[in-house]
Amino acid sequence: MLPTGTPPDWRTVDIAVPRRSNRLPGISMAGFRQSLPAPVDIAMVAHPSVILLIDLSEGESVVCSSRGRHERGSVVIGLMPGELRAGGCVAECLQIRLEPDVAAAVLDASPDLSGTMAPLADVWGRDAGRIEDRLRAATSWDERFTIAAEVVGQRLRARTPVEPEVAHAWRRTLTSRGQTQVDSLAGEVGWDRKRLWSRFRSQLGISPKRAIRLVRFDHAAHLLATGHTAADVAAECGYVDQSHLHREVKAFTGLTPSVVAVAPWLAIDDVAWPTSSPTRDPATAGQHIPTRR
Repeated sequence: MLPTGTPPDWRTVDIAVPRRSNRLPGISMAGFRQSLPAPVDIAMVAHPSVILLIDLSEGESVVCSSRGRHERGSVVIGLMPGELRAGGCVAECLQIRLEPDVAAAVLDASPDLSGTMAPLADVWGRDAGRIEDRLRAATSWDERFTIAAEVVGQRLRARTPVEPEVAHAWRRTLTSRGQTQVDSLAGEVGWDRKRLWSRFRSQLGISPKRAIRLVRFDHAAHLLATGHTAADVAAECGYVDQSHLHREVKAFTGLTPSVVAVAPWLAIDDVAWPTSSPTRDPATAGQHIPTRR
């Protein structure tokens, strides 16, 4: 079943984010509660993270579609899933974003998930149902965030992390906003280009060059969403020209820059994901924002 309906009116959606005590490095969470008279259809824009979309609704579930595949209920969405849509009469869901170096440990399947999506039960087995039940039984978003942080934290501590050199290369890719070079990253960790490429790809499920492109695209998409012109964004983000930006946006989303600029998925980033928005003061990140009514 394909998602059908209209883009959501975010004024009807209550949004919650964790308090600082529930924040973990490389992990961000947001909760959504909405009352919908009709199904919605949301174009989800590619993001440099692996996404856990945990459906907490009673009755009709969220439907996610990518590359001709349709999944109902809780899903794991890997890096670069192509044109991705979510829809249906969704009442409540918890979204967890895992940076790739963290996802590799939390999911123990990150490389296999790149470019696709899968039911959460296929990744976490029976634990997925048990976690959903605990989250549904919680009486507040604060309690849900505490449960999610506990579950993710336990899995993170129980598994071998990626190599420090790979983690460093990923972090530098993020902090540079995708304006770095593979050779530069390799030099920083004392590896040659071939070794970095091999280790990065095997552990994170993405090549360092593609990671650079994805992070740069993410920054560009947020600038477009805050009203910057395509020409200014191309210059700011290091694209050769506006046409280069257009090609990259099309490659990651199947959309044009003008459509991405008004994408509903980005319209609430300054509230749901404060640290990812160029318009948000990082000092306010982690505060509880219960509603956008």
